[in-house]
Amino acid sequence: MNAPASMPRAVFTEGSPMRHVLVMTGAGSIGLVAAFMVDFLSLLYVSRLNNPHMTAAVGFSSQVLFFPISIEIGFSIGIGAVVSRTIGAGNRALARQLAASGLVLVAFLLVILVMAVLPFVEGILTFAGARDETLEIGTRYLAITLPSMIFLGLAMALASLLRAVGDPRRSMYVTLGGGIVTAMLDPLFIFVFGLGVEGAAIVVLISRFACMVVGLHGAVLRHNLVGQPKLRAIGGDVRPIFYVAVPAILTNLAAPVANLYSLRIAATFGETIVAAFALIDRLTPLAFGVLYALSGSVGPIMAQNLGACLPHRVRRTLTDCLIVAAVYTLVIWAVLWISAPWLAALFAVSGETRHLLIYFCTYGGMLWLFLGGIFVANAAFNNLGFPFLSTFFNWGRATLGTMPFVALGAHRFGATGIIMGMTVGAALFGLGAMATAYLVTGRLAKAPRDA
Repeated sequence: MNAPASMPRAVFTEGSPMRHVLVMTGAGSIGLVAAFMVDFLSLLYVSRLNNPHMTAAVGFSSQVLFFPISIEIGFSIGIGAVVSRTIGAGNRALARQLAASGLVLVAFLLVILVMAVLPFVEGILTFAGARDETLEIGTRYLAITLPSMIFLGLAMALASLLRAVGDPRRSMYVTLGGGIVTAMLDPLFIFVFGLGVEGAAIVVLISRFACMVVGLHGAVLRHNLVGQPKLRAIGGDVRPIFYVAVPAILTNLAAPVANLYSLRIAATFGETIVAAFALIDRLTPLAFGVLYALSGSVGPIMAQNLGACLPHRVRRTLTDCLIVAAVYTLVIWAVLWISAPWLAALFAVSGETRHLLIYFCTYGGMLWLFLGGIFVANAAFNNLGFPFLSTFFNWGRATLGTMPFVALGAHRFGATGIIMGMTVGAALFGLGAMATAYLVTGRLAKAPRDA
């Protein structure tokens, strides 16, 4: 075993915060965007089967899967935050103990969640608006992919541990490995074996298992970051992990609630509009995946500096993150605007589906300009000891910032009004979240002087 003999240095407490932000985000983006790319290609393959029911079924299923994925993201944030702060404070033994306890908790709770949800898959899809053949296909797809959530949850937690120890490269390998497996197997299972949507679902299961294996290799074998799980230690570690994880889970559940509500509104316009939203749901993570990587990567930077009592570096990191998020979003918005007709031709869509896809490419960048601010603010709140603030702003956006605006927009402007309503709500709560994040970091900066 190539394990370090001493506690890894708190690398983020030295050097330029902007450099750390760019390096961590760049490494995280490669693996994450690769995973989003293969999801994009998978849906592209399914759309090439020329069955809109299949495309719509994948769209409905993706919205349902956002719920367990949101829970997994919350756990990974909780584990990463407590381990990062412990590394910043220089306590190796506690960091390994927390890592082991966190992984056991993730595995146990996800097994319970999957077993509880599986019997109700068809009812959940019906509630989301799926009907007839779309409902049947979506039910089969979820029956195969839902158990893979256990592997994905562990993979996310392991990637978070690797970021916490300052190894963005191996954290990148976790998602990149699964992406490579998917890219290789998707055409084989969907077309060569003739399994269609079921083939895509089987590949999802295989790829997520591969992600977990890669994560275990990096965190356990290379960094020796995971200690021996102990029942008594797990009981004591539940509180610090859940203090961050529970609000983070509640925070991340807000987005799928908002998306599911928007999808139900979209379903009233017919399956061509649902198919358009399915394409948008796969396109946006690919286009704006760097923002996800940014919010996931900078948490350890903030947490290590907080643990080392360097609040001025925390505030500088926040500013650098917002600058990166804004510049990146503006560039991608321009690219989408220019390439909108080409994307519509790539997916071979027409009519209302084409119109909505082009509308999003033209104006949807404004939505993500504010969502990027919310993502960065969330990273600050979750890693600086204020996780319930991220819960407040995300649920505010998902409810008061989504439901009335989406309903009104759909009523006045049709399907495009759904995107308009989402943008207005994101603007209101995104600006509020960013302002509050600066208040929080300002409070941390004053605390040592007050003491």
